[in-house]
Amino acid sequence: MANLDDLLVKTSRTFALAIPLLPEPCRREVTIAYLLFRIADTFEDAAAWPKGDRIAALGQFVQLLRAPDAARTRALTAQWTASRPIDHDGYMELLAETPAVLDALAECEPRARAIVTRHAIRTTEGMATVVERTDHRGNLQLRDVPDLRDYCYIVAGIVGELLTELFLLHAPQLTGVRAVVESNAVAFGEALQLVNILKDADDDAEDGRVFLPSKSERGPIFALAREDLAKAQAYVAALHEAEAPAGFLAFTALPVMLAKATLDRVEAVGPGAKIERAEVFGMMASLERALEAHENPLAV
Repeated sequence: MANLDDLLVKTSRTFALAIPLLPEPCRREVTIAYLLFRIADTFEDAAAWPKGDRIAALGQFVQLLRAPDAARTRALTAQWTASRPIDHDGYMELLAETPAVLDALAECEPRARAIVTRHAIRTTEGMATVVERTDHRGNLQLRDVPDLRDYCYIVAGIVGELLTELFLLHAPQLTGVRAVVESNAVAFGEALQLVNILKDADDDAEDGRVFLPSKSERGPIFALAREDLAKAQAYVAALHEAEAPAGFLAFTALPVMLAKATLDRVEAVGPGAKIERAEVFGMMASLERALEAHENPLAV
């Protein structure tokens, strides 16, 4: 079977740092979920494919999630990889390992498997509606802030809901803060996605994906991202209050720390600004110290 951790490293940046912080079995379940979402995202981003082929592949993937079939999975995987939908070796390697990822999903504990499957289907179906809106060249332009938020929900808000369900499944002590984490789950995902969109705005526009208004009109987007990050901090604070496993705190706090620093940099410098590796290591060290002291990592 494919090494899922190796596939994670080859297809992710932030999540490749954060997911290993989770305790098992949640770590493996979230790894599988990420890889499933990444496969769907590969079809959504398949610039080399006509619009109809991208929508068809997303539909086929949903069918495999709904009704696993090993032979059909192998046949579709061979078909997808032969036509190379995207020019990224890591994504192509993951696509070729679709059968192994679905096998790993089948091995998950039934309740966790149901959670991951349901949300992977929701996101994949949502991505198909996004592709439907592209023009004949595959270009996409969102209309306004509500449209942007709808997009963020499909690709990230659902992820926040999935993670929250898995956390509640594996940590019964979170029952007392259930309302808090559930009410902030979508904002948690939206915050991280908005920061990425603001950071990558110029590159996305060159690729025909315009998610944001003109540069002079982005103030409300930065304000929304900061509002969402405050809700993400409340999410982490609730986990800390309920004495969630340290890995849950580390996994949720690190992306928020990175997003806050990135947002400050992008607002000051503009799209394309990045956090240096030394800063990332510094944040991870600060996170580790906070967890060792049993402190809220976002309050120090």
